[in-house]
Amino acid sequence: MPKIWRVYSAADGKSHIAEEPMALKPFKDVEGSYGEGTPMQPASGIAFRVFPPGYVLEWHCAPRRQYSITLSGTAEIEVGDGTVARVGPGDIVLAEDLTGQGHVTRVVGNEPRLSAIVPLT
Repeated sequence: MPKIWRVYSAADGKSHIAEEPMALKPFKDVEGSYGEGTPMQPASGIAFRVFPPGYVLEWHCAPRRQYSITLSGTAEIEVGDGTVARVGPGDIVLAEDLTGQGHVTRVVGNEPRLSAIVPLT
C-alpha cells in the first residue's frame, strides 16, 4: 500500500515529517463502483511535473497546502529534525510546512521523478 507522508511546520521553527494512515472507508458510487476510499477533498487544480535525476531543491517551504503524488521515480524528503523519508511510485506527500525552515527535496536514482501536484483549497 502506498504511504502518505505529512510534512508540517512545528513550534520549533523546523519542518517535521510523519507517516499517516490513509483514512479509507467503504464506498459504493451511483455507477456501481465500490471498494474503499477517502472522502472527497476540495482542490484547485492539478499539474504534472518531471524532475531530472540528481535534482535537488534546497531548503524551502511549501508554497501552499498541496499533495505531491509520485507517479514514477524516487525522491527523498529531508526535514529540519534530520529525518529523511524516501518516496516512490504511489506515495503521497501532504506538504503543509508553510513557515519556518522548510524541507529539502532530492530525486535519487537514475530515472526522473514524475509527480502530480494537487493544490488544496
